[in-house]
Amino acid sequence: MARIKGALMTRKRRNKTLKLAKGYYGSKSKLFKTAKQAVMKSGNYAYIGRKQKKREFRQLWIARISAGCKANGMNYSTFMNGLKKAGVTLNRKMLSEIAIADPAAFTALTEQAKNALK
Repeated sequence: MARIKGALMTRKRRNKTLKLAKGYYGSKSKLFKTAKQAVMKSGNYAYIGRKQKKREFRQLWIARISAGCKANGMNYSTFMNGLKKAGVTLNRKMLSEIAIADPAAFTALTEQAKNALK
């Protein structure tokens, strides 16, 4: 019986890696060994980046809410504490959108938070 060689699967595996490395600079997109290293590194960066993206957006939302609070004579932490005590369960993303798009509604929320703290 003929011996089965692994050339086909090896080629497929290597081509898959080279396809992922398409567009990389120089030999990183041409040679398998360097392409494999570059793809592994880029995968790590992508994984880290997905976590950082969440962090950065939350930071942005908090900055926007804080700016809206300062315009209404309040700081961020007391505003959030007041909302929690008032039973308002809006997330930071929605609060930041309200602060930008509808300042009158945000002022009403700050008043609600102030009343809950009294």
